[in-house]
Amino acid sequence: DGCGYTVLGPESGTLASINYPQTSPNSTVCEWEIRVKPGQRVQLKFGDFDIDDSDSCHSSYLRVHNGIGPTRTEIGKYCGFDFQMDGLITSKSNEVTVQFMSGTHTAGRGFLAAYSTTDKSDLITCLDNASHFSEPEFNKYCPAGCVIPFADISGTIPHGYRDSSSLCMAGIHAGVVSNTLGGQINVVISKGIPYYEGSLANNVTSKVGSLSTSLFTFKTSGCYGTLGMESGVIPDSHITASSILEWPDQTGQVKIWKPENARLKRVGPPWAAFISDEHQWLQIDLNKEKRITGIITTGSTLAEHYYYVSAYRILYSDDAQKWTAYREPGMDKDKIFQGNTELYQEVRNNFIPPIIARFFRINPLKWHQKIAMKVELLGCQFSIARAPKITMPPPPPQNKNDDKYDDLSDDFIHSVKTSLQTDKTTFTPEIKNTTVTPSVTKDVALAAVLVPVLVMVFTTLILILVCAWHWRNRKKKTEGTYDLPYWDRAGWWKGMKQFLPTKSAEHEETPVRYSSNEISHLRPREVPTMLQTQSAEYAQPLVGGIVSTLHQRSTFKPEEGKEASYADLDPYNSPIQEVYHAYAEPLPITGPEYATPIIMDMSSHPSTPLGIPSISTFKAAGNQAPPLVGTYNKLLSRTDSTSSAQALYDTPKGQPGPSAANELVYQVPQSMAHSSGSKDE
Repeated sequence: DGCGYTVLGPESGTLASINYPQTSPNSTVCEWEIRVKPGQRVQLKFGDFDIDDSDSCHSSYLRVHNGIGPTRTEIGKYCGFDFQMDGLITSKSNEVTVQFMSGTHTAGRGFLAAYSTTDKSDLITCLDNASHFSEPEFNKYCPAGCVIPFADISGTIPHGYRDSSSLCMAGIHAGVVSNTLGGQINVVISKGIPYYEGSLANNVTSKVGSLSTSLFTFKTSGCYGTLGMESGVIPDSHITASSILEWPDQTGQVKIWKPENARLKRVGPPWAAFISDEHQWLQIDLNKEKRITGIITTGSTLAEHYYYVSAYRILYSDDAQKWTAYREPGMDKDKIFQGNTELYQEVRNNFIPPIIARFFRINPLKWHQKIAMKVELLGCQFSIARAPKITMPPPPPQNKNDDKYDDLSDDFIHSVKTSLQTDKTTFTPEIKNTTVTPSVTKDVALAAVLVPVLVMVFTTLILILVCAWHWRNRKKKTEGTYDLPYWDRAGWWKGMKQFLPTKSAEHEETPVRYSSNEISHLRPREVPTMLQTQSAEYAQPLVGGIVSTLHQRSTFKPEEGKEASYADLDPYNSPIQEVYHAYAEPLPITGPEYATPIIMDMSSHPSTPLGIPSISTFKAAGNQAPPLVGTYNKLLSRTDSTSSAQALYDTPKGQPGPSAANELVYQVPQSMAHSSGSKDE
């Protein structure tokens, strides 16, 4: 009466004391006799051990024996609170007896243990979770019977499971291992997510979970794709049923819930049987043999029709005549699959091992109100591995006097026939996981070395060619006629055009002439205005007498409507035009950067009334900042009090006094030093 949760499989299993993980009752006893295939041994691993040791293992203990029956021998006797048992307990034969004795005690959860054959060196228990392992990826063996009521999981596939979930229980939920048989799991740890969904699959309910630091998933063969119910790959004519529900609605229209309505996630009514009994079925023709690994079902998905199937069994066939019910290996009863618990939720069940068949039937056994469901099948294509063709050598020549050759030939033929005999069920070859890195051959390793080397060589050659091309172009530029040294290029624009030819050769030595008529016929207020508006676009003229240097260029604004010329006698008498050249000619590189100012006493001019302020558009003498373009400054009349009318400039050539003609040719203005001297005199 002391036996608790127990699942004893052919190669592995799980056992626990009564009432685990709560305190076990007093004065109880239980014995488990474990037997595996001959030639193998049994190993035992404890996931939790908490037995009262107040009387030194006298009345409460766990004892393990080699063998079964009176001839068994003791391996060990164990007790203690939170006892940590490192390693595995291994038997000497294929039989083991585990005995639990519970005396008078007030505390102690009891124990939970797992067993397997010794070839499963990576055995874990149903209580182990991902947080117990630090590796990012590992393989473990789960024992049978890990759908335990005292453990829980959070999450689902393909998103993953919370790290606090039981590894083996999650493996059953994901369809990686079977609760009846156990099996190997390949676990991958990754970063956690904020929310874990819950679902029902393989009789395991996954709960909703919160944020965790990590999660885990499983590597599988990848044979879990949909087979065409939802997508419509399976035509309507390949979906049949034992009966169809038909009835008229309130408007008198007949509603028919046909078999082709049994497609998962299709909007509308499902398939429903006209008669609700255990002889109804829904049949799907896959057109050819497929590897079927699972099934997903829902109820009617209509709130006004609360119908669903809560339990069913699976049958399959190759010809739709002879049907086989699905059973787990080693079991003599048909497997009953848990269905839906309500009409909306999707419930998944996996087939371990998978079903290889063309025709697939669902036989409902339990339902709510009426038999109604929608379905999708999971799996992949199935390819039959053909046996290699064997060519028999010709028999040796017969000798009538010697029968030994006949015996050898008969024995050879018999051995070949025996080797060709196979089971009716053909198993698919192992499907490798695409995430596993294939083995690297020597050729691949050699290519991995040569390819980077060749890339580097070609890259170096390309860089050398590009550098040589740039160097050649730069050399050509430095040898150009108009190119300047690198250290003089900051002001190249100031003097480069002095080397260019002039516009007209006939004006090379034409003297520059100034006219006073333009100023004399203007009103006093128009003079500064004209100078101010016209001085913004062009540089100011050079101060000089005659431009006699070859290729010297003028910086005056050319007149509009005719070719620019230095021989115009009166460039200021031409009408003032609004359109003119956009740029002035650059100053010569040998001359000063700014023109020498023309300082002129307008009061001495006979045609100009006294009192008009003198105007200048040149750079001021000295270290003062030059005035802005378009501004004007008053010219100081450099005269003494005794001779206020004396100008700082010489009188025009060939004229005795101020009554000169309209066109005056001026000499070079006196320098500032000369003017000062005259003033002093």
